[in-house]
Amino acid sequence: MVQPVVVGINGTAESLTATDWAAEEALRRDLPLTLVHAWDPQRLANVTLAMAPDAQQTVAARLVRDTEERVGARHPGVRVTGELVTGPEVAGLAERSEGAALLVLGSRALSPVLGFLVGSLGLKVLRRTRCPVVLVRGRDQEGGTAGGDIVVGVQDAGEAAAPVLSFAFEAAAARGVAVRAVRAWSLPTVFTFRPSTIRRADEHGGLEALERQTLEDTLAPWRERYPRVPVVPVLDFGSASEVLLSAASDAQLLVVGSRGRPGGGRHIGAVGHAVLHFAEVPVALVTDNT
Repeated sequence: MVQPVVVGINGTAESLTATDWAAEEALRRDLPLTLVHAWDPQRLANVTLAMAPDAQQTVAARLVRDTEERVGARHPGVRVTGELVTGPEVAGLAERSEGAALLVLGSRALSPVLGFLVGSLGLKVLRRTRCPVVLVRGRDQEGGTAGGDIVVGVQDAGEAAAPVLSFAFEAAAARGVAVRAVRAWSLPTVFTFRPSTIRRADEHGGLEALERQTLEDTLAPWRERYPRVPVVPVLDFGSASEVLLSAASDAQLLVVGSRGRPGGGRHIGAVGHAVLHFAEVPVALVTDNT
């Protein structure tokens, strides 16, 4: 079964930017595109000046149809279908993400200081899904990042990094650009100190050298699997979120990992929250296989 690229739409400028991004990604991957708009008749039921349910449904259906036509006009060749889902947006998007290759959501820019508004709805959708999710900023199309690298955070080592590296290398191969693999390191604290780590660091010539070797060892099988994708390892001292945000300033996509929950969904984590709110480029959140 072919897995589609799914994008949530609601008629806003941010939604349209996300739709354009999703359409281009569907073309690159030769996948169908599914537009999903959730119409919740209960949401406005108690609002004094709300339209009647039939009128609301008509407007919602028109939004889906107009967006589908817009995609057809702007992105010829995309196999696009629109779906009007009845019920809460979070549940509707989470359900449609099951079996999807990718879920794309829009986000609104606030200011250079405050960052971007992911919103409670976006965070709820992220927490309930397991497929890769890309958050696209409302101004990404004007950001001049189309020719940038794919930046990926490599905080896990070995096989644990496979899901996030697989996504990043596939994205880079499809675009014909390099992967910039970024790993942050810091001195161990009293809570993270391990004698075995210090012994290994001494064998490699210090903690920084050990971290660099760990990064190279993790990337080695991916270099072999994607020999035509240039790889730029980046090791920097500092917090993971700060290092990633700095490295991704001119990227066309930032890829970070998240932890899966045993009962479904994902745990975003502190680094994920930081890049989702403050990165100025599209962010892909990829869940591990746990």
